Amino acid sequence: MRITVGVDGTVYKTHPQYPKRLHKVVRRLLPECHVRFVLSDCGSSKGAALVTAVAQRLAVRRQQVDETLAPFKLTHEQLMLVKSRMRAGLEAGLRNKGPSAVKMLPSFVYRTPDGTERGKYLALDLGGTNFRALLVNFKRGLQQNTRVNHKIYTIPLEIMQGTGEELFDHIAQCVSDFLDYMGMKNAHLPAGFTFSFPCEQTALDTGTLVSWTKGYKATDCEGHDVVEMLKEAIKRRNEFDLDIVAVVNDTVGTMMSCAYEDPQCEIGLIAGTGTNVCYMEEVKNIEKTKNLTENKERDEENKDDKNEDDSRDEEITKMCINTEWGGLGDDGSLEDIITPYDAEVNRMSVNPGKQSFEKLTSGMYLGEIVRQVLLDLTSGGLLFRGRVTETLKTTGIFETKYLSQIESDRVALLQVRSILQQLGLKGTCDDSIIVKEVCGAVSRRAAQLCGAGMAAVVDKIRENRRLDHLKITVGVDGALYKLHPHFSRVLEETVRSLAPHCNVTFLPSEEGSGKGAALITAVAKQKPV
Repeated sequence: MRITVGVDGTVYKTHPQYPKRLHKVVRRLLPECHVRFVLSDCGSSKGAALVTAVAQRLAVRRQQVDETLAPFKLTHEQLMLVKSRMRAGLEAGLRNKGPSAVKMLPSFVYRTPDGTERGKYLALDLGGTNFRALLVNFKRGLQQNTRVNHKIYTIPLEIMQGTGEELFDHIAQCVSDFLDYMGMKNAHLPAGFTFSFPCEQTALDTGTLVSWTKGYKATDCEGHDVVEMLKEAIKRRNEFDLDIVAVVNDTVGTMMSCAYEDPQCEIGLIAGTGTNVCYMEEVKNIEKTKNLTENKERDEENKDDKNEDDSRDEEITKMCINTEWGGLGDDGSLEDIITPYDAEVNRMSVNPGKQSFEKLTSGMYLGEIVRQVLLDLTSGGLLFRGRVTETLKTTGIFETKYLSQIESDRVALLQVRSILQQLGLKGTCDDSIIVKEVCGAVSRRAAQLCGAGMAAVVDKIRENRRLDHLKITVGVDGALYKLHPHFSRVLEETVRSLAPHCNVTFLPSEEGSGKGAALITAVAKQKPV
């Protein structure tokens, strides 16, 4: 280490041997340190003036940083406005038969598990760069007797961006390998397909892909039924057969998985790379599917199984709705809280003008928002001595996982500096403090916005049921909720503040949406919907 010591005092200045002996002792005791002694010319008077100057500079810097971060600090009134806009979006999506910012897609899942589900079911889960195949065995309907076997398969980039036939042939190959692995190639298993992309459904076992997301660009898929494409791939392979009972969104799968543990779970939340919510809505409020529901009721009446007659009305009073709430604000309803940094992230995204709420709240975008703020502060001379490095200019370099690391209460400022240095950002401890504040402001706003959206959902459910007080559970999955040190707490505090008449419990999903797909299949097979 190299360090300089400023010195003043009569003994040091006037004694002929004192400085020499002091230097010699320090060198002997600290041979690994290079210590330089500099004699003060003006003494402490000049130092007092410098302290004042530094304090003034820091005060100005502090004020400028606070002004930059102020738009991220939402008031209770602003959050209530977001809640009311989300509520309006939910209502509009239930009514509209055409496009709407909050899509409100019917899932055709009419009931949650009741604990009596049993048997073996296959679950297929495609949600990103991995495909997961699961065999779920429900024994006597008890959670502790549920057995899950699974394997994870990579979806290569050339498959993600190739043809639809190649993609579904690859999925069929993975399923074949998994059935070989489990020794069940000849079994004709009922299966649920978790397909975490926007789909329009007209029944539980049909789903027309609206658009690819998450880097997928497989051709000849959009506008086609993904269940039929999978069936055709299985038929081409001609090695096994599956009864594909359901296609489900990952939020719906998460809700069902958690409902198996807690019967009060009627909401599913994904807070990770993306964000989305589903919940159990009253069928009478879903205007866009009234004809489909009426047809379903007639089909039920024609069934010969009279044992279902007494429960039919109960079975069709609710349906799980996949809100696709990430589209809130695509109609301009969030313009008053969108900062210039958010606008720049939106401009540089692959889908400008779309998924506005998701771009403020999900892991895919939070790190990039932080980078934009750091770039602006550095350009203004408030960070990193004004040195704008190539790192700061590089889109996507500041991943959201760094927010979780930097904001951890267990991480000291020196460790924050180390994280920044790994990114090529060399700064002081003061810089580390500001970076931590920026990360905290961006992630806290994201959690508060999710909380405002959730408050709209739970209050709607309470009013649907004409209750003074609602007790309900939300099943949750996603790395942002599970791994960020403060996101879950802030989200839950916001819901309590904005929906005081609702007692909301958040239950993290252990098995995720794959087990949920198996449960939806089990419910559908045992109690047809």
